[in-house]
Order: sequence, then structure tokens, then C-alpha cells
Amino acid sequence: MAPTLYMVHPSPPVRAVLITAKAIGLNLIEKELNLAEGEHLKSEFLKINPQHTVPTLVEENGFTVWDSHAIMTFIVSKYGSDDTLYPKDLNKRAIVDQRLHFESGMVFPRVLRIVGPIVRSGKKTIDQEDIDSVNEVYKFLEAFLNGRPWMAGNNITVADYSLIGSISTLHVLVPIDAQNYPQVNAWLKKAEKLPEYAANQKGLDMFKEMIKSKLS
Repeated sequence: MAPTLYMVHPSPPVRAVLITAKAIGLNLIEKELNLAEGEHLKSEFLKINPQHTVPTLVEENGFTVWDSHAIMTFIVSKYGSDDTLYPKDLNKRAIVDQRLHFESGMVFPRVLRIVGPIVRSGKKTIDQEDIDSVNEVYKFLEAFLNGRPWMAGNNITVADYSLIGSISTLHVLVPIDAQNYPQVNAWLKKAEKLPEYAANQKGLDMFKEMIKSKLS
């Protein structure tokens, strides 16, 4: 039986897991939660994940893990055919881990900072301060990509998959300036051509529609 993924499609971390699973050919049982109705706060889900966050992965044997980065590295290590996406070489792995921490510590918080007030409070504009903070992310990524085709080196890794979820989302909110960040722009366009990118598209389209309706 396939692992179960508790999720919501528009979530960038969820999409990152879905991309990774598609890349390694892992079928998941997708269990969508209705966050608006508080399904993530019900006792049955709190027993699974007391942090009540998505994505949350539950294996057939009951083993449970949450946080997209932990899930991605786990499923690649367990179900992947090799270590390309998450290298065993410690030097290469350290770079991948750094990019994952960059996504969790700097990139995704900017998504939440912008989207939260729009969704919860009806905010209709994005402040210049938030625009500047997103451009700071793009500036760092431009440096990461200097001399590299992918975020952590010559091969695509889970670092790319994690960042694809969040950066494609930020690109909706604050479009990447191709002149100032040509490598980031090229990286995203290259990512969009990957077969596994299809796993990102459904949720991204849902996010675009939600933001369009909120800002209009």
C-alpha cells in the first residue's frame, strides 16, 4: 500500500513533496484536508501530527513524518533508485541541506508574510518592503546559481524541488525580473520543462486563482 500524504494542493511545501514523489515514481494516497473548516485541528489529525501542519506523510506501518524537507529526503532515501537527488557524499549533501534550510528559513517565511494578510485580512496590495524582501531572495539565488545549472550543483536535487514550490509561488506575487536575475529566471523556465513539474502545476494554478480573486 502506498504512503498517505495529508495535504492541500496550493501549499508550496506540499507541491515540493509531490514533485519529488513524481520524480522517483512514488505513488501517494493523497488525502486533502479542508483547512478552512479546521480539519487539521481535529483530534484524529492531531494524533497523527500535533503540529497540525501539511504536508504530513504516513507510511503503511504507521511511521509518520512532517515538514516537507524531512519528507522529501526520507522518500528519496527510501524509495529513490540512487542518491542523485540527495547525495550520500557529505560535501554535496551539505550544499543540498544548506539550500533546504535557506528555503525553510528565508524563502517560505516570505511567502507566508505576503499571503497571510491577503487571505486572512483581505489586504489588497503588496508592500514595497515585502517586494524588496522577495527580491533579496532572488539576489541570493542568483549567487547560488553562479556557475551552476541547478541550485546545489550540476545535478537536480531535492533542493531544486523544494525551491520550485516556493519560488514559483513568489513569482506569482513578485515576478522575477529577468534582467536583474537572469539565472533565476532561466532556472525556473528550465524547471517548468521537467516532467515532474506537472505535480506543481495544479496547486500553483489554484494558488494563482485564489490570489487573483483576493486582490481584484
